[in-house]
Amino acid sequence: MVKLKRIRLFDVVNFVLLAIVAFASLFPFVHMASVALSSPEYVIRNEVGLWPKGLQWDALTAAVGDERLWIGYRNTLLYVVLGTSISMLVTMLGAYSLSRRNLLLGQPIMMLIVFTIMFNGGMIPFYLVVKSYGLLDTIGAMVLPNAINTFNLIVMRTFFQGIPKEIEESGRIDGLSDIRLLTSIVIPLSKPVLMTIGLFYAVEIWNSFSAALLLLRNPDLYPLQLVIRNLVVVGQAGDVLETTSASGRRVVLESLKYALILLGCLPIIMVYPFIQKHFEQGALIGSVKG
Repeated sequence: MVKLKRIRLFDVVNFVLLAIVAFASLFPFVHMASVALSSPEYVIRNEVGLWPKGLQWDALTAAVGDERLWIGYRNTLLYVVLGTSISMLVTMLGAYSLSRRNLLLGQPIMMLIVFTIMFNGGMIPFYLVVKSYGLLDTIGAMVLPNAINTFNLIVMRTFFQGIPKEIEESGRIDGLSDIRLLTSIVIPLSKPVLMTIGLFYAVEIWNSFSAALLLLRNPDLYPLQLVIRNLVVVGQAGDVLETTSASGRRVVLESLKYALILLGCLPIIMVYPFIQKHFEQGALIGSVKG
């Protein structure tokens, strides 16, 4: 006789609640894709729900054909690669230094760093500091001012502190300096946290919007999120419509906006299933060891 597993009321309620949350999270993306792929007459009558009606690709084709979108992709990829590399280098060196037990004034320095989580100078002082360094309207404005995330620094420092001191002492006996200890012992043992923090930085830079809005004026330097904002919110998407109308296609502005937003989200949506475990691992490291 096969013994059936008893289903508790808690399991049923838990499943229903999680299903509702999952549906509420997925619905905007599914609806966005449906509108972008639907025929204009159905979009105008607001008849599009979870599935496209009158399937057509004109809105996506028009969005893909806009040069500004590809400039945004190019700039964002540049900022992600350059910014993540700089952030990882600075965070790793800072976390390793602060994890040393013999660091002079290490505890007061750490308290000052933690203080910045709760209090900061605000937008105007931030802008004035960036301006004083001559970084306005440059690539450096997108990768240098926010090179260190305090939470990521604390998580990495805590992980470094968890490495058994006996391993480091054996390296000292072999005559390794602090830099050699970092590169030969600490980094190879810290690949999980380095991978996680690197992904945190990459996603943060990919989604960066406010810094670009505040610090950039040259459209050739705009990241993807700012390009989409200008096209969707400011109303520059109408320029794309004029181009598509000249080519004989019929595209509704609403469909075009959804197509632009979809193209902005698509890379992260496609990559996230493969990096989800690293985000979960990072949250676990921060909650257990932080």
